[in-house]
Amino acid sequence: MENRGHEAHPHGGGRLEWIDVARGIGIIAVVVGHVWTRGGLRDAMYSFHMPLFFLLSGLLSRPQPVASFTRRQLGSQMRPYAAFLILLIVADQIIETMKGGRPIFHDWPKDVLPILLGGSWLRGPFTIFWFVPCLMLARILFNMGLARWPDPLDRHWAWVLLPCLLIAYAVGRFTTLSPLGLLTVPMALSLLWIGAAWQRMTWRSWMLAPFAFLSLAGLTVLLPTLNMKAADYGWPLLSIGSAVATCFLLFRLSVRVAPFGGWIAAIGRASLVIMYLHVAVIHYLSPYLSKPWLLMQALILPLAAYYLMRSSPTARRIFL
Repeated sequence: MENRGHEAHPHGGGRLEWIDVARGIGIIAVVVGHVWTRGGLRDAMYSFHMPLFFLLSGLLSRPQPVASFTRRQLGSQMRPYAAFLILLIVADQIIETMKGGRPIFHDWPKDVLPILLGGSWLRGPFTIFWFVPCLMLARILFNMGLARWPDPLDRHWAWVLLPCLLIAYAVGRFTTLSPLGLLTVPMALSLLWIGAAWQRMTWRSWMLAPFAFLSLAGLTVLLPTLNMKAADYGWPLLSIGSAVATCFLLFRLSVRVAPFGGWIAAIGRASLVIMYLHVAVIHYLSPYLSKPWLLMQALILPLAAYYLMRSSPTARRIFL
């Protein structure tokens, strides 16, 4: 028998190195799923890659003063969101004009509204921009709950989570319109709670078999895969359950490889920049590169951008 389900302070892991390793695995899965846009590999990645980030965030959550936490979230998340969005809009204007094409946003000032709405109104190189506002709002709401019930296993949470799950499965059946990714917030909130609750659990060896079975059912597409941006969660509870099982197994793997997983941890530390920039790299380079080379460039170029931004105090303040 081992200690905690997530081993928050693994020996030899440095600054919670396993968290960075898990983020690295997650962002690689995100990029793979956007390079291979159809087929079994794509579906396997989509079966868990976005839930992983919500679960990690929930696992790291602690109750914080609501007003100050909300202000910090709005400042620290929406500033880089706006900066990367403006950067890519300008880049798209330049690149598409040089290619003799038409930029995605070309009908000004009408295009200002879809840019402000974000979420499902953003496509092409901007398609991933739903994620950060969704995570931010879910974290704000979850922290409001934690401020009232600090123990995620408190029975009062059931009165929050059951309606959240019902809403999560219902809204995707009626619409795919999602301003700022808000359509996904109910499921994101549920995943944050699962991550926080897992922190209170003790891993036992018997858990491996059912987790592995559920995980394989999703990875091999025996269960319908997920498309969280569109609030498509596959079979109720089972597809999300498969994602959770895969992620918890990956978390345990991350703890094991953390002492010698430096390069994956480096990718994990740059995961937000990679999240924002990798789709643009794929969008502009896909006509010219094979998929393995495209995967490499979609990781390396944003990783290089991260280190450049980190080296400049001004860029670090704006983008990081």
